[in-house]
Amino acid sequence: MSARTVANRAAIGLDDAAGRGEEMAMNRADAETLWDVASVLAREAAKVSRADGRPSPGNALNLPPLLFFTDPDRTPRPWETAARLPAGSGVVFRHFGRADAHDTARRLREATAQRDGLLLIGLDAELAERVGADGVHLPQRALDQVGTLSAARPDWRIAGAMHNLEGLDAASGLDAIVVSPIFRAGGASSGKTPLGLHGLAQFVARSFVPAYALGGIDSGKARSLIGSGACGLAGVAAIQSAFGPD
Repeated sequence: MSARTVANRAAIGLDDAAGRGEEMAMNRADAETLWDVASVLAREAAKVSRADGRPSPGNALNLPPLLFFTDPDRTPRPWETAARLPAGSGVVFRHFGRADAHDTARRLREATAQRDGLLLIGLDAELAERVGADGVHLPQRALDQVGTLSAARPDWRIAGAMHNLEGLDAASGLDAIVVSPIFRAGGASSGKTPLGLHGLAQFVARSFVPAYALGGIDSGKARSLIGSGACGLAGVAAIQSAFGPD
């Protein structure tokens, strides 16, 4: 095991879990796999960016290799998972109008700040301002807000969901796109046809900003993304399972 891997394991508390059974051992392996693959993707994307003159997602934009997407139903206490993510990871908080949105966002800001991580608020610039988030994440239907938001807050990171190639026409001004669903997914994407690796490659080839892969990506499928051109991994259930509390 490399010194870097040992450091990553210690940073997310993996070695503190010894003796807690097969499920915990599986979570350790899943967590390490997801983080290692995400890091490889970020490095690969940075090399391509330098070669073709595009901004480097690992340097110029300082984007995290791993993005944890929250969901009120599937991740009820997301700050606990955020506090266990590898240092430098990102969180996209989606509250969908829940009454406890401000309290949860505040907890996530505290957790991500302690891990030197990125916090984006889904479709709520006002809440992002109130808790001192690093930016916002917009659904594809709201990408017309990018120009106004980037002009008002040039210091923010703005990411946008992307489900079809036509959406790329509205991607100007984004710092990153999140392409989904790559594989069969749950939650709001459960009824959508997976794009697959070929679909992801099409987005990467046509996009002028870094692209994250989201949707049905667990530790078993993650390695298939190496060489896809994605700048990192994004997930809900898989990250919750791998890094969340026991």
